[in-house]
Amino acid sequence: MTENMNRREFIRLLGAGIASYSICGASSADQDSQTKHPNFIVCFADDMGYGDLSSYGHPTIRTPHLDRMAEEGIRLTSFYAVAPFCTPSRVGLLTGRYPIRTGLYYNLGPASKRGLSTSEVTLAGALKKRGYRTMAIGKWHLGHDPEEYMPTSRGFDSYYGLLYSNDMIPPWVKTDKPLKLYRDTEPIEHPVEQSTLTERYTNEAIKFIRSAKGRPFFLYMPHSMPHLPVSTSERFSGKSRAGLYGDVIETLDWSVGRILETLKSEGIDENTLAIFTSDNGPWLNLPARMLQKGIEPWHAGSPGPLRGSKGNTYEGGMRVPCIMRWPGRIPRQQISEDIATTMDIYTTIITAAGGRIPSDRTIDGKNIMPMLEGKAPSPRKEFYYFRSNNLEAVRQGKWKLRLARHARTDLLPREPVTPELFDLEVDSSERYNIAERQPEVVKRLSKKFKAFAEELEAKVAK
Repeated sequence: MTENMNRREFIRLLGAGIASYSICGASSADQDSQTKHPNFIVCFADDMGYGDLSSYGHPTIRTPHLDRMAEEGIRLTSFYAVAPFCTPSRVGLLTGRYPIRTGLYYNLGPASKRGLSTSEVTLAGALKKRGYRTMAIGKWHLGHDPEEYMPTSRGFDSYYGLLYSNDMIPPWVKTDKPLKLYRDTEPIEHPVEQSTLTERYTNEAIKFIRSAKGRPFFLYMPHSMPHLPVSTSERFSGKSRAGLYGDVIETLDWSVGRILETLKSEGIDENTLAIFTSDNGPWLNLPARMLQKGIEPWHAGSPGPLRGSKGNTYEGGMRVPCIMRWPGRIPRQQISEDIATTMDIYTTIITAAGGRIPSDRTIDGKNIMPMLEGKAPSPRKEFYYFRSNNLEAVRQGKWKLRLARHARTDLLPREPVTPELFDLEVDSSERYNIAERQPEVVKRLSKKFKAFAEELEAKVAK
């Protein structure tokens, strides 16, 4: 009897062990599946400057959530938007290509009848093929007429936001096209209450994240702020020590905090790469058309120690803050001075998702994940600065060669363009042109500049 009982007990324990092994095996497989199919969130501020976050040195704007995000991940200090203004900057992010390659290297407006070529493989489209749920929330600015240029035709399952910049209405822009808030392809609000846009975008983002239910997702949040005219809701108004602009930045910081909080509450924090950056530098030296209806020159951001601003190819126009966080994958408390760009987000995310980078066209983005993990330096050795279809500068390592007339104050109108050479490691503010001291560097970079201009048929200054 005792022997039979022992035998039965053995069989029971053996069965429990097999079941336990199966459960553990399933759990491990689930974890592997999650690792292969992580979630991605890209928050893309509009016209936010390099110096607008407290972690990047702003003395009065407080951004505790973004600061904590940087503390828990990596802060990049040589990160570049691919263009110094709105539409082409978004092209670079969503295609991984210099905008001139796509033909869309200029800004679109309310009356534009074209957009990003339908032959381009967007980041959302590539992820959708991998089974991802995709949503865009915020400013699109890549075409809306005809409908085939809208987000829901470009790889996004759903959309909520403005089709172009929030200033493209009277009195700032002469247009009879009303600015409307859209859900998918249908307008749902006109006129738009801009003061609550950031909060409403955030609420939509949280709903989308919570609806994932284990399925991988890509959330693209190109915010409408802090593009002029800046505004925020009553709950944030007057709360910062940096005036209205500071209030707007601190609202964006609150938004990031709410999103990160949601990732934790949903149990997907460690399986999500979250990125926060900007489309270009701050809009300084405002045109006269903008200085009306309460807009002040100081309603714009700061390039920090950098020279230049939105619209030009000095560092302040294109070098932007960038914070990336992925617990368990990206080590904490990292700061990297290596060169990286918004184009690299495209390649890095597709690779992390197990997807294939398009091979039938030139993709300029690099996979920077080894750099983010602290395992290798950035694979990007050069970066080329474009203003529309004008090639104006190239950076290689610490050296930046600029061959442009635009935004120069030291050249007469008919005077030939002379090279500007800056050592960005000791002179990030581009105050000291040392071209005459480094003729070999000028010669080497001029050769690269010329070859790339010829390859892309770009315009160059003379």
